[in-house]
Amino acid sequence: MDCVILAAGEGKRMRPLSYTRPKLMLPVSNKPILEWNLINAINAGINRFIFIVGYRKEIISNYFGNGDRWGIKIEYKNQERPLGTADAVGILEKITDDFIVLSGDTIFETKDINKIIEKESCIGTTEVENASNYGTIDKKGNKLIKIHEKIEHPITNLINAGIYHFNQKIFDCIKKTKKSQRGELEITESINIFLETEDIDIIYLENWNDIVYPWDLLDLNEKILNLSESRIDGFLDKNVTINESVSIGKNSKILSGSYIEGPVVIGENCKVGPNCYIRPYTSIGNNCHVGNACDVKNSIIMDFSNVPHQNYVGDSVIGQCCNLGAGTKIANLRLDKKNIKLIHNGKKFHTSRRKLGAIMGDSVQTGINSVIDVGAVIGNNVFVGPAAHISGEIMPYSRIFS
Repeated sequence: MDCVILAAGEGKRMRPLSYTRPKLMLPVSNKPILEWNLINAINAGINRFIFIVGYRKEIISNYFGNGDRWGIKIEYKNQERPLGTADAVGILEKITDDFIVLSGDTIFETKDINKIIEKESCIGTTEVENASNYGTIDKKGNKLIKIHEKIEHPITNLINAGIYHFNQKIFDCIKKTKKSQRGELEITESINIFLETEDIDIIYLENWNDIVYPWDLLDLNEKILNLSESRIDGFLDKNVTINESVSIGKNSKILSGSYIEGPVVIGENCKVGPNCYIRPYTSIGNNCHVGNACDVKNSIIMDFSNVPHQNYVGDSVIGQCCNLGAGTKIANLRLDKKNIKLIHNGKKFHTSRRKLGAIMGDSVQTGINSVIDVGAVIGNNVFVGPAAHISGEIMPYSRIFS
């Protein structure tokens, strides 16, 4: 059976991190979101994959290649224009067997993928607190009646989870699908057309990990790190303390006086220390430097980024190739201890997080003693001068001075 992974979109709600890569190539526990889906599907027994790609497709194909690294076969289909999920699935019309489809930016567990494989013509569902951002499910018993796409006042919290088992008949329904109010050809409407003549079963998922906004990466990173195991492939200097589950990649050096409290993952070719504190739920990518007297907690630091001198990074996502000047501090807790609100893509958001530092795009540089406020969203290629104070949303390529 083929597994089709929808991987063509940018993920605009994930900006500024998606300005330079597709959303599903963002790392959690040092692997792209898409790779976690691939691994779970492989563990479900699938060895043939079709990736529907579009936005910055070369990043995906360069990373995954033809699948040899995982002992599988990967084929790529290009969605020329972002016309919607039905258009993406319609590219596959020459498939002759049943196939499963899953959204690449939502992580599905192996046991749930197995459930979808075993039941022909089915859809995965789950319950959420706020269903207005999803397609909601109208059902009778375990049969799907209709999908209502993103209505303002949903009558149920049971939603379309973005994983399906289709047969050939879906392609005729896709041909009959008209553009939605959002101007897209949506697979949910194709499914509603399919339901006019065929049955679709509902499969309740046990685990469902949706990633919508940048701060959602921190929750998923924590969840995956909680399942990680210790593995030390790098060099530990004298007087290094390792507590709980810590993974350190090849050619990485942990220098004297460093204290690492897991779960933590550190990639390859990194230099950590001396005398730094790496706290739980931190993922540090490849070729990174975390240096003297730095404190990093519950954060994602992507490849080639440096936190080298007397820095504090808490509850933050730091993009690739960033460099924090000596003494740069990122605040992560309001003085009144209330949940953090922020400006993202020009709109105010309630993050429901009591602690949240910065969301920092790629290639950001800060000068010495700069201060970044709670919930700051910093675009890629931003330059922050010495002793500058950053707050709110900063557009890409900005220059900020004190």
